[in-house]
Amino acid sequence: MKKSSAMAASCAPIPLRETPTQSQFTPLRISPDLALPDYLQQTYWWAYVHPFGVRFFERQWLVNAILWGNFARLRDAALAEMGMPITGQTLQVACVYGNLTPKIADRLAPGAKLHVVDVAPVQLNNLQNKLGRRANVCLYHQDSTRLTFEDGVFDQVLVFFLLHEQPAGVREQTIAEALRVLRPGGQLIFVDYHRPTWTNPLRYLMIPVLTTLEPFAMDTWKKEISEWLPAGFQPADLRKETYFGNLYQKVVITR
Repeated sequence: MKKSSAMAASCAPIPLRETPTQSQFTPLRISPDLALPDYLQQTYWWAYVHPFGVRFFERQWLVNAILWGNFARLRDAALAEMGMPITGQTLQVACVYGNLTPKIADRLAPGAKLHVVDVAPVQLNNLQNKLGRRANVCLYHQDSTRLTFEDGVFDQVLVFFLLHEQPAGVREQTIAEALRVLRPGGQLIFVDYHRPTWTNPLRYLMIPVLTTLEPFAMDTWKKEISEWLPAGFQPADLRKETYFGNLYQKVVITR
């Protein structure tokens, strides 16, 4: 198994099962053979695929409002787990609206690298526009269920508000792939929805909102993230913290 300290010297998209890379800025390349998943086209085209949707949702105040004013709190909770500065090789699975990724990039130690994958070219282009020409960030056109990195090459993996958008089978494959590319002792960080307390008034508002706009999101109310881990996988450590009357959660798994 190749370790993240022995990575090659290019940031170009990489062939199957090679290591992520570290060097100077390389322009994003889109694979014409990688199709958008059906669930993304059918359910979330308006939010993540259509260019107008991307322009509309790429507003810091809007993503904060969607999370009832908790975006910065949840972002900073994830950043706190990643360290200050952030060292080694970090993978972010899927682009995120708002300033999460720039904040991660700003905290990278010298020689550290952030790698971001997304299956939607429009999302990668949008993120590249936000980041500019940063030599410490690499973007890859990849499907979260079929990552092309070798086993165990990342020191930490972040999955920020992605699981609730995926059907159960896709979600399980995403988690399995995130664990596969994580080194032993590395951390897998999830931030997502959670079933709120009975006394949280937003509980009753969020049910129709989520069932109408995000039909897979209620799975995060019904099951623990740990229940989607691969069969037989035993984490070295698993921690969970909830926020805002339990409406949101952070789960940190050490491999």
